[in-house]
Amino acid sequence: MTLLTTVFAAAACTAIWYKNAPDHAMKIGILCLIYWGASLMWLVDAVVEYTEAGAAYFTPASADMLNDFYLGLSVVALGLVIWLVVLLVKDPKGAVRDAILKNRI
Repeated sequence: MTLLTTVFAAAACTAIWYKNAPDHAMKIGILCLIYWGASLMWLVDAVVEYTEAGAAYFTPASADMLNDFYLGLSVVALGLVIWLVVLLVKDPKGAVRDAILKNRI
């Protein structure tokens, strides 16, 4: 479930990035890299777990699937937080800088 959650987030993010390809103001490419990296990590984890568990890997308990789904949502949320921090630090449109300077005057 973690793999599916991050792959869906990566695919959605990539579609948004591709739709707005010439405009890089929102730094969507960074978010795509975060999600595709997480997806690759979960894929390697799934392959290793399958080699260890065999066919039993494909019959998880419902509680394990729910826990994995929550973990996947946590990874997606953490990726969004990291992307927001990068966006605020880079400040491509100058909105944060303008807000700070406006309060000083």
